[in-house]
Amino acid sequence: MAVFTPVPFDTARNLLLRLGLGELQNLEGIEGGIENTNYFATTDQGAWVLTLFERLTAEQLPFYLRLMKHLAQRGIPVPEPAADVRGQLLHSVCGKPAAVVNRLAGKSVLAPEPQHCAAVGDMLARMHLAGRDFELRQPNLRGLPWWNETAPLVLPHLDEAQAALLREELAYQNHIAASSRYAALPRGPIHADLFRDNVLFDGDRLSGFFDFYFAGVDTWLFDLAVCLNDWAIDWHAGRHDPLRAAAMLDAYQAVRPLEAAERQLLPAMLRAGALRFWISRLWDWYLPREARMLKPHDPAHFERVLRERATHPAVILSESATA
Repeated sequence: MAVFTPVPFDTARNLLLRLGLGELQNLEGIEGGIENTNYFATTDQGAWVLTLFERLTAEQLPFYLRLMKHLAQRGIPVPEPAADVRGQLLHSVCGKPAAVVNRLAGKSVLAPEPQHCAAVGDMLARMHLAGRDFELRQPNLRGLPWWNETAPLVLPHLDEAQAALLREELAYQNHIAASSRYAALPRGPIHADLFRDNVLFDGDRLSGFFDFYFAGVDTWLFDLAVCLNDWAIDWHAGRHDPLRAAAMLDAYQAVRPLEAAERQLLPAMLRAGALRFWISRLWDWYLPREARMLKPHDPAHFERVLRERATHPAVILSESATA
């Protein structure tokens, strides 16, 4: 959520008035993140988030905005995009496509306990089920084709051992993706980036999932694996944390039990989730864009996670979960 495009106060004020969201009182750029320009906007009617999209196109954006609207209307705590008098959710600010959503209550829990992981697992399963009847289709734009396209761009920056790991894991994931077991995995809209800083808790209550701008139609198992790789590992060593993983998986399966193919391929999808974020962080680290307040993430973290997932595949489904 860096600031790539400065937004004048009056420009934001005029948009919020046009959307019927009140008189702008404060506009503050948001630090963190790396994809879009984001501001907190406070009016006399409430708190909002203004996003200018720096990479996504006006053709791609209706999927994300309508997905959030769809989920919000089905009781999933996600930001709901504000519409203009014509019902349009996508707007224009400083020549960029833009959206305004309500700011959710709560704060991120960066050192979660098992109960936080259970709350995320429960709501993730509910979100997957709520998206089954969403009519738009758009692939995960940071899925396997993107990994294959981007790897050659980052390989020149890696040492021999890192390059070998990247090539070997890409070959493995292409092999998995061509298998009949992978084809059998259930699919639908996924968040694809549900890290700790994209979830809010208001006290002990999970109050929101946000930042849906990596969402796409992909396997639900990949979404779950991305969560496990952030919520249920030792962040310094990248190692699996069995208590937090079990809490998330048990809560998820209490709502939507995993199918046989999902149980078999979970270790492979944990590796896939680590690979996806290692590649994207390498890309942002070595090929950065100019932005105020841009803080690219260190790619070494997901290299550690990937090595751990590949060399020490954890048995993380309990006997009861796999029965």
